[in-house]
Amino acid sequence: MMSGGVGKYTHIDNQKVSGSVPSVPDPGHVAVQFTADSNLQTFPPSESQGKISGGTRPPRDADDTFSKPVSGSEESQQGGWFRTFTVAAYKPYFDVDTTDVLERIKYSLFPFRGTFTEKTLSNPDLYGPFWICTTLIFVAASIGTFVTYIAHKLQKKEWNYDINLVTWSAGVFYGYVLLVPLVLYVILKYFSAPSGLVQLFCLYGYSLFVFIPALCLSVIPVEIFRWVIAGVAGFMSATFVALNLRAHIMSAGERWFFIVAGIFLLQLALSVVLKLYLFTVTV
Repeated sequence: MMSGGVGKYTHIDNQKVSGSVPSVPDPGHVAVQFTADSNLQTFPPSESQGKISGGTRPPRDADDTFSKPVSGSEESQQGGWFRTFTVAAYKPYFDVDTTDVLERIKYSLFPFRGTFTEKTLSNPDLYGPFWICTTLIFVAASIGTFVTYIAHKLQKKEWNYDINLVTWSAGVFYGYVLLVPLVLYVILKYFSAPSGLVQLFCLYGYSLFVFIPALCLSVIPVEIFRWVIAGVAGFMSATFVALNLRAHIMSAGERWFFIVAGIFLLQLALSVVLKLYLFTVTV
């Protein structure tokens, strides 16, 4: 009797257990969609960060402690132009790794390709331009100081360190990378051929990399050699900028040639200024 009762209750319990567990349908393959285009050309950028749209968002079942901003922190969400003054607004422009920066530097050293804007269209960065300009400032100050020190010692003259070399270099490089793309952005928008402002900052920043090895070679105390180095560096930098903007500026109409020529000559003028103030040593 007891064994039969146990079997009866066991049968009933099995039915209850089996009935309480619903069948879970097979979800199949989960489609993950990657966005090929990016909206990093807009300023300030939208919420999508990185190379993959929304790649930094936590999963839905995650603890929302990580998804909610801390009160009073820099990550607090703000609308409109208030977001421009937060650190989070500039994170997408620094979402590059060492491989990306080195690859873009390599493209800047081969100016006749003219494919730099195509490679960086979906993810222009500001990290590379900032690093290049800062490196140029320290290289120009250190190389200029070293060259003038050697020149004074060889002629047995008194040498004094010139702190203005650092401030002058910072003003030239930072000012050029900020002001020239901004003015060009307004000009292109006037001629109905607008370009991304961040893209212009990125292009002009990487165009200055060639002046880093040029400044290092200026240690050689031969004036003709220094002129050749400054000329080659200026020509490479000007060609790099002009060819990468030519295809885009051609949509501005018949005046595209004058705009490209002005961009080329302005970049050459920068190399002449650098030669007169950084590549020339006077004792």
